[in-house]
Amino acid sequence: MRPPRANEYRDAWCGELRAGDVGATVRVAGWVHRRRDHGGLIFIDLRDRSGIVQLVFHPDTAPAAHALAERLRPEHVVSAAGQLVRREEGNVNPRLVTGEVELEVAEAETLAESPTPPFPVDEETPVDELLRLRHRVIDLRREGMQRSMALRHTVNRAMRDFLNAHDFLELETPIVTRSTPEGARDFLVPSRMSPGAFYALPQSPQLFKQMLMMAGFERYYQIARCFRDEDLRADRQPEFTQLDLEMSFVGEDDVIELMEAMMARVFEATELPVGPPPWPRMSYDEAMARYGSDRPDIRFGLEIADLGDGLAGTEFKVFANVLAGGGVVRGLNAGARELARRELDELTEHVRRYGAGGLVWAFVGEDGEWRSPARALSDAERADIARRLSARPGDVLFIVADTEAVAATALGELRLELSRRFGLVPPGRHETLWVVGFPAFEWNDGERRWDAVHHPFTMPTGDFADPGAMRARAYDMVLDGTEIGGGSIRVHRPEIQQEVFRVLGISEAEADERFGFLLEALRYGAPPHGGIAYGIDRIVAIAAGRDSIRDVIAFPKTASGADPLTGAPAPVDAPQLAELGLRLAAPPPAGGKLGARVATPSEGKSP
Repeated sequence: MRPPRANEYRDAWCGELRAGDVGATVRVAGWVHRRRDHGGLIFIDLRDRSGIVQLVFHPDTAPAAHALAERLRPEHVVSAAGQLVRREEGNVNPRLVTGEVELEVAEAETLAESPTPPFPVDEETPVDELLRLRHRVIDLRREGMQRSMALRHTVNRAMRDFLNAHDFLELETPIVTRSTPEGARDFLVPSRMSPGAFYALPQSPQLFKQMLMMAGFERYYQIARCFRDEDLRADRQPEFTQLDLEMSFVGEDDVIELMEAMMARVFEATELPVGPPPWPRMSYDEAMARYGSDRPDIRFGLEIADLGDGLAGTEFKVFANVLAGGGVVRGLNAGARELARRELDELTEHVRRYGAGGLVWAFVGEDGEWRSPARALSDAERADIARRLSARPGDVLFIVADTEAVAATALGELRLELSRRFGLVPPGRHETLWVVGFPAFEWNDGERRWDAVHHPFTMPTGDFADPGAMRARAYDMVLDGTEIGGGSIRVHRPEIQQEVFRVLGISEAEADERFGFLLEALRYGAPPHGGIAYGIDRIVAIAAGRDSIRDVIAFPKTASGADPLTGAPAPVDAPQLAELGLRLAAPPPAGGKLGARVATPSEGKSP
């Protein structure tokens, strides 16, 4: 870090002082991290964003400063000046980069006081997440959160530096726009000037970035805020940040190769040990068949195998009935495991959560015999299954018989659960790949219509007479089993876009009503173009070793979408509603604010 501009508060960063600075007179400022009174000398660990330095207060040489130090408590804000000295040999602290030096304080000033924090800032002890979010300002002072926020800046800067060096322009797109169907529920914003009409917060800048290509800018990017009103989980928030970019006159290889170079720069900047590009590419069909997921975690084995060919005439009714109905029988080898019946029941319940009717298990004995409920399988069928799953004595095999989609998903989720239970991912290993060749459309049985797998503006290939067989010119980047980026080559011809809308059940009149601005732009000459969006929250979480993106977002929401810090979402006053021409059909929640702030026992108390 550069030295701060000298002023009345400081002229040096706490964490930047070293043995080479011994003898200098410096002034530092920050928060009291720890205080230790040794019955004469008082030691204060002072913290700022750069790190920690130890201050020492002598009662004889600086009595006024020492008297002030007696009143200091954790999280008081202090400015202190004095001479930097070398610590005595036995007092060097190897855990601090400033551990060879300390500041002998000649004068000090308390700039602000603090009550006792609701949880310790000077240690990474587990704290209830709701309490952390309620007191997010305090939580953000903790070392782990400081590192996460700095890492987030590093990721953004690496992306910006790379794209700026490759002729991209950073351009902004609207935050309030028109509601368009892009796969998730929109957040709506009522318009005061047009009562009864609404803006929407953008799910992504998708249509605007395409129109920027049609406008001739050729290479665009922005670090964009996006909004989706959908159920939350560890890697999803109602508002999130993505790197959004688009390029003209490109195909899939052009986008993928440039993005590999950019992400290699990001991984280097964050010191994430990912092998150099080019990274492997895997078709959607292969990913689903081998891993049961379109975002496969390839850091460990347990690959799925199809067992149906060897079971054509089986007398085991569970398998026979599924195969007769056009389903599949697939399985995986979990390796040599000792599992109690309770654990087998838990794993069976796990696959049922993903639609499977049940789970067949088998322990392979030394003589090739099985311990399994599937007793009706013949010796030849068992031998064939064992061969296909490369089974050895001691291995436990898991088999699911169901529709192709259910079997793939259930075994894919079982594979991940086994990895978590048995720690199958080697420490420090990170793997990335591209998944390509996605279906363009999928049948929505409940709604009796076709849906776009990515979005309606992805260029499809194949014959529109058979939408289920068409493929999308789409590509996803997967890191450690998490989709961190997704994009496609876009539709750039209006007649193809109209055909896509027709497959999706969107009439010409509706298309013109909802997307007329895009269709008009397409008619005025659109270049072939494509792009991608990267989830910055997910990338930072993986680089920081965090399980939840909430730990790498400065002010996130809870799993219910509430903000314990501010109390959002909350009711608004009746005059505000009247001004917008709105009337509530449902009463506000009892007790007022949906995200009401929760008082904690330490609030309002002095040290």
